[in-house]
Amino acid sequence: MRRTVDARGFSCPQPVLMTLEEIKKVDKGEIVILVDTDTSKENVSRAATSKGWQVKEIQQEGEGYRIIIAKH
Repeated sequence: MRRTVDARGFSCPQPVLMTLEEIKKVDKGEIVILVDTDTSKENVSRAATSKGWQVKEIQQEGEGYRIIIAKH
């Protein structure tokens, strides 16, 4: 099941905290994180990687980004 974290409109560290909160809820699978700044994109990607998740894809989406992380 794919989960989504909509962190648009929040400034760091909020998107990172929201992502880590979602990671705690699931052992594996895919999570889509929506952010709207470069800083959030970098920080969320780094935080996910540090928890053993892989950044599968980062897509530019309008003013922001769609980050897809996965762990199997």
